[in-house]
Amino acid sequence: MPTGALIFISGPSGVGKSTVCLRLSQELPAEFALSATTRQSKAQDRYGKRYEFVDEAEFKRRIEKGDFLEYANVFGNWYGTLRRPVEDALGAGRLVLLEIDVHGGRQIAAAFPDALGVFIMPPSLDELRRRLELRGRDEPTVIRRRLDEAQREMEFARSADVYRHMVVNENLDQTVYDISAFIREAQRARMSACPSDPMK
Repeated sequence: MPTGALIFISGPSGVGKSTVCLRLSQELPAEFALSATTRQSKAQDRYGKRYEFVDEAEFKRRIEKGDFLEYANVFGNWYGTLRRPVEDALGAGRLVLLEIDVHGGRQIAAAFPDALGVFIMPPSLDELRRRLELRGRDEPTVIRRRLDEAQREMEFARSADVYRHMVVNENLDQTVYDISAFIREAQRARMSACPSDPMK
């Protein structure tokens, strides 16, 4: 059995990556990495990505202990992927899915060169603005800030050697199908590269 595989998915706020990741976790199947965060819990946290909610002092204590594979401060809240659960799952041969920002993606790509990075793009900035407005979560000033950050993230994703695939999320079903195909092809390549059992 080959060791497990790590898949990290990034994209601007509002692009639909949480929905894509939830679908991928069900179809592949894959398990979400466990993250810690200082933000408040939300109703949608009952679905998909797994969180531990901690205060800032506890989060920084965990940084000092080296508990995170990656961590970042995003819009005033800390987020970090817990190291031990990911390493245990990979060692057991399972697929692990990370939904992280581009800064975390860069850290994961450096630590796990074989990890598969996918960046989800919006069809356009106008469409991204429309999606953010439809969510009804943010004030106009916050939406403008998110759009500015989206441009920076997309520029980084295009120029950095971090993401193997860039996918435009215009149709959810097609996006999930395309990313699933990338992951399955990467798994087939990894398995074919593994030497056969000499005892067989």
